[in-house]
Amino acid sequence: IVPFLSPTDRSPSTMARLSVTALLLAAAATGASGFAGLNGASDAPTTSRRESFGVIGGAVAAGIAAGAPLPAIAAVTEETPRITTRMGGLLEPYQDSTRGWRTLVPSGWNKFDGEVGAYDTKWQDLVDNTENIKLSSTPVKSTTTSISAIGEDVQEVGEKLASKRSAKLISASERQTDGILFYKFDFALDDGTHQLLQLCVNKGRIWSLDANAKEKRWSKREEMYNNVMGSFMPKLS
Repeated sequence: IVPFLSPTDRSPSTMARLSVTALLLAAAATGASGFAGLNGASDAPTTSRRESFGVIGGAVAAGIAAGAPLPAIAAVTEETPRITTRMGGLLEPYQDSTRGWRTLVPSGWNKFDGEVGAYDTKWQDLVDNTENIKLSSTPVKSTTTSISAIGEDVQEVGEKLASKRSAKLISASERQTDGILFYKFDFALDDGTHQLLQLCVNKGRIWSLDANAKEKRWSKREEMYNNVMGSFMPKLS
């Protein structure tokens, strides 16, 4: 199924993301693993590495929905509190009452909604559009209740996500907040982009949150981005 796009939506970057998404979904539908389609060389030539990671959440979700075997829930029992610090005004609270999620976001950044095949919501720096945060979600099977469905070893999951993407996995971590298991990955992409990617499952959806900046700017954004990740909650209470 190819979604209808108005002429203003048919930018090269949007079409590239749609092409990659379609390829990953098709591969996942024919594979037995939750990572089907993630390790193959199926990227459209015009798609950047950063854009490829932008659709990973949807591809992982497709693999889960296609019937990937579900391992036992990862044994993370210690609760990590949700981050609420506003960093002296650098962050501000935001919630989507309709879709049922909340997070802290950078104060004053531009907000965009719903680019097909790319994200549900995006926040972007006013000056440098390579500094951005994107949230996306994709339905999964009703029996899938945790991100551990894609693997219990978070380091191994991160290595699989990075493979064939010309990306280096810097770190991988997991936490449980308010009963929800989160996987977080730190990647260095070959186009000079540094990215945090966080995945979780709740309310029948896999939630993907990624934060991006050029490597030379990473030291100025790292703390803020980590606080955004730690503040995200795919429910309102």
